[in-house]
Amino acid sequence: MYDPANEHDACGVGFVAHIKGQKAHGIVEQGLKILENLDHRGAVGADALMGDGAGILIQIPDDYFRAEMAAQGVTLPPPGEYGVGMIFLPKEHASRLACEQEMERAIKAEGQVLLGWRDVPVDRDMPMSPTVRTTEPVIRQVFIGRGADVIVPDALERKLYVIRKTASAAIQALKLTHSREYYVPSMSCRTIIYKGLLLADQVGKAAAPSMNITPP
Repeated sequence: MYDPANEHDACGVGFVAHIKGQKAHGIVEQGLKILENLDHRGAVGADALMGDGAGILIQIPDDYFRAEMAAQGVTLPPPGEYGVGMIFLPKEHASRLACEQEMERAIKAEGQVLLGWRDVPVDRDMPMSPTVRTTEPVIRQVFIGRGADVIVPDALERKLYVIRKTASAAIQALKLTHSREYYVPSMSCRTIIYKGLLLADQVGKAAAPSMNITPP
């Protein structure tokens, strides 16, 4: 029986999926529409362009990433045999380089393969609060191939978790002036997260050039 006592308030969250697991561009578009409809759940302060953040989690767009990395001369392994880390990095060059080096060390230490890095396109013309603009990180994606000791996606997923935690701990141990600007929204062989200090209706506009989707 339904009992209201079992209900709990929560931040605005929406979920769209195909019941048979079929991938479709329209599912992502519907997810972005959910974000627009959840606009009332996002806190906005006196600055109308500054909210508490929003994002979207999607399956890895393999065809798109495959084409993007091919343009760099990198051939990605079959789906499920590589992972993608979404990495927020410091703007300061030396700190950013140190963070990337620690990530690469963690990948090697876990016996996995560094396939390459990709700069995530961003929309510099999007209206944005000056406060948000000053804290905007450098956003890059790291592509990690499975090592010889990894056979199935579940094993790779566990390795990616360890890499993420190991690199983060090593970076914080460096006590860099800008180490707090380092953050990993996602690292997986199945999904990827696009997020930021954005308003709900800005996510599609901001992420469109970097995950090959059409803004709503």
